[in-house]
Amino acid sequence: MFALFLQIITYIFSFLHVSDRKEASLVCRSWYEASQDYQFQKNVTFRLPACTSSLEVIQGLGRHTHCGLIISHLDGSSLSRAILMEVAMHLGPRLETLSLPGSSITESSLLELLPHLTGLRKLDLRGLDSLFMSGAFLSREEHRHQVRKALEGLEELNLSDLRYLSDLTFNRLTGCTPKLRRLALSGCHIAFEFDPYRGCPVGPDSSALLSLRNLRRLLQDQAGTVRALDLSRTSITPESLRTVAQVPGLALEEVCLRGCKELSDHAVEVLCRHQPAIRSLDLSSCTELTSRAVQAVTCGLRGLQVLSLSRNWRVTDKGLAELVKLPSLRRLDLSECLHVSGAEMIKGLSSPPPRAQLETLSLRSCTYIRDVAIFSLGQLLGVSLRVLDLTSCVYLTDLSVRAIATYMPGLLVLRLGWCKEISDWGLLGMVEPTKECEPSTEKEDKGPSFTRTFGNMGFFQPPSLPFQEKPRLVTDEDLGAFREQMGASLLAIRGLQELDLSACSRITDSSITQVLRFPDLQRLSLSMLPEISDDSLASVAFHCRSLTSLALNHCPQISDQGMAKAAPLLHRLQHLQLACCDAVTDRSLSILAKHCKRLKTLDISMCKDITITKVDFLQSQLPCLENVQCRFVGGADLTITL
Repeated sequence: MFALFLQIITYIFSFLHVSDRKEASLVCRSWYEASQDYQFQKNVTFRLPACTSSLEVIQGLGRHTHCGLIISHLDGSSLSRAILMEVAMHLGPRLETLSLPGSSITESSLLELLPHLTGLRKLDLRGLDSLFMSGAFLSREEHRHQVRKALEGLEELNLSDLRYLSDLTFNRLTGCTPKLRRLALSGCHIAFEFDPYRGCPVGPDSSALLSLRNLRRLLQDQAGTVRALDLSRTSITPESLRTVAQVPGLALEEVCLRGCKELSDHAVEVLCRHQPAIRSLDLSSCTELTSRAVQAVTCGLRGLQVLSLSRNWRVTDKGLAELVKLPSLRRLDLSECLHVSGAEMIKGLSSPPPRAQLETLSLRSCTYIRDVAIFSLGQLLGVSLRVLDLTSCVYLTDLSVRAIATYMPGLLVLRLGWCKEISDWGLLGMVEPTKECEPSTEKEDKGPSFTRTFGNMGFFQPPSLPFQEKPRLVTDEDLGAFREQMGASLLAIRGLQELDLSACSRITDSSITQVLRFPDLQRLSLSMLPEISDDSLASVAFHCRSLTSLALNHCPQISDQGMAKAAPLLHRLQHLQLACCDAVTDRSLSILAKHCKRLKTLDISMCKDITITKVDFLQSQLPCLENVQCRFVGGADLTITL
């Protein structure tokens, strides 16, 4: 009978979000056991610091059939060695992923651990210079034999940000991993053309540098399995990329070249021509690329699903119409592409199917984006879009918010930070008196109009600056009309999980208290909203019980009274930002210590009425608290301190 009851509870839990399932598991023992069902334990990763309490936690993880582990800040101490031995003893073949960020462990410590991890699928050694500094890592044949036997099934290897990686150490390690599918060398010092010390071609088998020749040899040996390659933030040249792309038998599906500033349009053309199976391509911050690269991607990668062109300032609208016709494209990042207006995207999406069904679109800092573009994109992508980032699209107005609420009710993530024209009227889905209801395609921003007499004679008034004109405030009568009408307010996006309204300074309590009512909302930023008060904070806490991250920096009206009302309702809160909230005092820290037991990070910088003594008390009361930013608290004189 109990087994049947457990099956029923497990089935019900399958419909819950992860955070809700965690809450439910605390109700009673049977609910906890139901939450531990194998179907909920896939791809579970635990993050632990290198401390004595982690020893007991690792022992408890032994009951999991499969799991991942992230252990931070390990070193050569006896405690770190004991932690690794516990991992070997209690997890061993059950461990599927291992990451050691911010660590400086010794070679002997890692070699004692690796032979026990026979089920490892992903190994992350990024930044572990202590392993490779001496050049002796895996130099003994017996150690290589043990590690090879354990890592023969390893699929993903991350060696990013290693300053001392050489051909010899690279070959020893990759010689133990014959079935690699994903290799990351982001930020490594790779000699693509010449040895900078000798002025001649380098490699393979260099004891000082990792060379292109050696990397090419690995890709040749494992061409049948390698599907993803990350060479971000390296000095790879167009000729070097051509060498990699033309490796016989290599069929890459994911390529990341973020921040490779020497790449040219021709290099991208060669890559797309020789690697047509690429599904995910990251060309962010490759500042020499132009729209010619976009056209090469469109023509050569017909199965592309993910594309990032962020911070490529020379990319324009040209070619985007054809790009969004790719039927498999799901994620597109055009953030900080300053010359993109969206016109060509709309033209491409307006064409007959098949065309892209975008799920994620980022237009952050694309200042040419206007309301007309958002209206059109909303109508064309409303069914499929789940993530929309419009941060710093400074000319968007309330009309865009109405379009988003009307046409994109399925959004999960919406970022509108620094869109300073947005006001309460947009969030409420109402038309501000004297404002037009629809975007005008005939309106053009021609900039301020000046005359020869402007500035030295009093005949003409200077043009108003952007965002200077204040909107009419929402009254109680307006709110009554809002409650009666069925308008397209932000409430229409019922499943919203993340919302950013930072620096939208025209937003006040009037809309926050009426509209921000999302039961699934997890991350919310209301920073730099000078007009919101404790009423907004209390309302958000009451209606958004799933919040794990809340940002309220530079909100001068947020005080202890608001924290006293909100904290008892925010049991899941893990990240809280209150920097420069002058009305917040030590009392708020006492409230947080009592009610927010899961708090991991807290920013109270420049809160003049908070003392270091109270900060120490808070840290002693919250065991999960990892990071407290408390710069210049207690009214410290910034001029003297700096």
